[in-house]
Amino acid sequence: MRSAGMAIVLAGIGLAGVWPLAALAADPAPLVIKFSHVAAPQSHKSRAAEHFKALAERYTNGRVRIELYPNSQLYKDKEELEALQLGAVQMLAPSVSKFGPLGIKAFEAFDLPYIFPDYEALEKVTHGDIGRDLLGRLEAKGLIGLAYWNNGFKILSANTPLREPDDVLGLKMRIQASKVIEAQMWAMGGVPQVMAFSEAYQALSSGVVDGTENTPANMYTQKMYEVQTHATMTNHGYLGYAVISNHAFWTGLPPDIRAALERAVAETTPVANAYAGQENDDALAEMKASGRTTFHEPTEAERAAWIAALLPVHDEMAGRVGRDLIDRIYAVTGRKPH
Repeated sequence: MRSAGMAIVLAGIGLAGVWPLAALAADPAPLVIKFSHVAAPQSHKSRAAEHFKALAERYTNGRVRIELYPNSQLYKDKEELEALQLGAVQMLAPSVSKFGPLGIKAFEAFDLPYIFPDYEALEKVTHGDIGRDLLGRLEAKGLIGLAYWNNGFKILSANTPLREPDDVLGLKMRIQASKVIEAQMWAMGGVPQVMAFSEAYQALSSGVVDGTENTPANMYTQKMYEVQTHATMTNHGYLGYAVISNHAFWTGLPPDIRAALERAVAETTPVANAYAGQENDDALAEMKASGRTTFHEPTEAERAAWIAALLPVHDEMAGRVGRDLIDRIYAVTGRKPH
């Protein structure tokens, strides 16, 4: 609040001097960026978001304030992309599978079972031309892709042993919205049930669904292991995120602010991926120690059976995802499954 003495001084200076002095005296309010996501507060995604927040606020000298909203506090899976397009939030880190229902079906290539043999092969895609090309397709939906953050490779769980694909026959399996993941479940004889991530635990607990697929980290932080007696280390599919923003918002930022935020995202990405790897290892160890879920490591013959059952999904989904894209991934990773 301006003091009486200051008011007199300003009055003496005259109207021409008031506005420059007032502008110098006032600190502009920081630009608020709401970063919403569906993962638990203690998850690696939340830790990565906290890391980004610290860097972003430091690199912009406090001109930007990042507000974090984890665990679907603001929006669930189906709502968050629309909220971003409408400008209700400014940043998200959704699963890349979410872009298929949005109309960018090529992203569902990430859901193809056994298309990435390991993280090294994956990074050849996410850190290369294919990854950049896919992020570029988001602009048609009013979005801008900034980076890929890993979660990990998925395992299957249920309340009965899952030693071979036929063990999935007839089981109602919770999945996220993805036609490729639907096809994957049908290929094993399972019955896919599309359901929001935040609703999965209750559905498993109540028996609405019999099982699911997820990374060890997600299985642990969402307490799914408490209501699943068996899991198999199939590592059949990849789960990853894309850090995105509203295109008009991001490109409308002052260039120096945008550059600082992009630097923060770039420097957070390897940290985020390291967090994910460590959390998956720790989560698996904690769940095994709890004794609530029996984890099965497939034999070589069993793994071959899982691969044989699921690889036909590549050809089945080629018309949806893009045959050329699948072949590009094969070429970059140096592996054409057969």
